[in-house]
Amino acid sequence: MNSDIDRYKANWRDELNGAALYAAMAAAEADPQRKDLFLQLSQAESGHASLWQDKLLAAGVALDPFAPNWRTRILARLAARFGPRFVLPGIAAAEVADRNKYAGQPDAQAISAEERGHAAVVETIAQGRGVAADPASDIARAEPWHRAAASGNDLRAAVLGVNDGLVSNFCLVMGVAGAGAINHTVLITGLAGLVAGACSMALGEWLSVANARELAQNQIAIEAEELEQSPAAEQNELALILQAKGLRKEDAQRAAAQIMKDKRGALDTLVREELGIDPAQLGGNPWRAAAASFALFSVGAIFPAAPYFWMRGHWALGASAAASAVALAAVGMLTSLFNGRGSWFSVLRQLAFGGLAAGVTYTVGVALGTSLV
Repeated sequence: MNSDIDRYKANWRDELNGAALYAAMAAAEADPQRKDLFLQLSQAESGHASLWQDKLLAAGVALDPFAPNWRTRILARLAARFGPRFVLPGIAAAEVADRNKYAGQPDAQAISAEERGHAAVVETIAQGRGVAADPASDIARAEPWHRAAASGNDLRAAVLGVNDGLVSNFCLVMGVAGAGAINHTVLITGLAGLVAGACSMALGEWLSVANARELAQNQIAIEAEELEQSPAAEQNELALILQAKGLRKEDAQRAAAQIMKDKRGALDTLVREELGIDPAQLGGNPWRAAAASFALFSVGAIFPAAPYFWMRGHWALGASAAASAVALAAVGMLTSLFNGRGSWFSVLRQLAFGGLAAGVTYTVGVALGTSLV
């Protein structure tokens, strides 16, 4: 019972600190729409505090007068001095980190969904994502390279996958060759490195995507349950999110009410806006991601090993280094498509770092080959 009392007190203080902080943000905010949002968030946190206060009073616990903690006081003063935008990114990060703080408390499920909604609202305000007059989206529409940067994740992942295979196997082949291994040994080592590295990358990618997918499915299931149990609270959170995106309060409330008429559409919208999850994707297909990772790593890893199929000795070593250098240059050229740097800079940087890594492993191979004979 004492542990529950301590938990109630901690939750009560947390919620009152949140209410005080958002009230201070509202007082410092000049924009009427954001001021109203902060006031609504403050009122919601006060309502959550009342829940824990009632539990404490029911348990016969006398409550001390509340005083905001040092963090709340400092953030409130900074907001008053420099404006809410100065402290908003830090507050948003803290809200996102604590969005599931009530997930393990069965007696707090009524407000758990609202806490996640608050995190989404604050994050939206902090990032300035609006449904109208969003300068970032205007720039993206006007300048094609912004769209390339937004849609270049697949290309970036592919290039990095090839680069992983290329650099790791280049270093492996150089190290074994530097140790004085015969042609057959270098070839077998290179092929073994290709298969082992590709399998490792594929397994890691499969686990990453599968875990992300399972987590997303679990979060969607929780959101669906909350939508059934407390539709009014979910509608209010959706209205707050829409208001944070730039809609007027009345328009946001009407839009939220309209969306909530279709439970399936409402769930889709809440999952996207509150959890940041695309229900149609759920992180992608783990098998497809694993296969792509295996193939991309293998493409890069074959360049250092291939010359040893038909060449021997120093000729094979030189051809391996040359083939790897050409591949490194190609990777550098491709990275220039999404890193914003010049192609020659990217190529030379790729050659420099790739060559340095291979040179180090070759030197280590020479040293080990001499000392271990």
